Amino acid sequence: MITCGIRIAALREKRGLTQEDLAAKIGISRASLSHYEKSRREPDYHTLSRLADFFHVTVDYLLGRTEHLSAAASPGVRDFSESLELSDEQLLDKFALTIDGRKLTAEESKRFISFIRADRAKKNPPTSTPS
Repeated sequence: MITCGIRIAALREKRGLTQEDLAAKIGISRASLSHYEKSRREPDYHTLSRLADFFHVTVDYLLGRTEHLSAAASPGVRDFSESLELSDEQLLDKFALTIDGRKLTAEESKRFISFIRADRAKKNPPTSTPS
């Protein structure tokens, strides 16, 4: 079983950092980091959060709950992406949608958006309100 310590050590080594380097960057002692990597101790919540932020992974990845490395979007990116309305022609002009490295044409982008809306409507039909 892959432990949190193994994941921390692998991420650190992948970045070419020593234990001392990483410990200094996240504000803990080298001895603490060594204990985490050797699974003698478990990092607390704040240390896990700092490690996840530093390596751009999720806490769930560090804990072995998922194999997906990718971190959640930062609050600013999340707020921006949640406010996008892709039916807006200006957005289609400003942002290029791509699939397989090729930019979608305006018509393809509109069909893609229509497909997503239809799929969502099928999965979550609107509820009617009584008159």
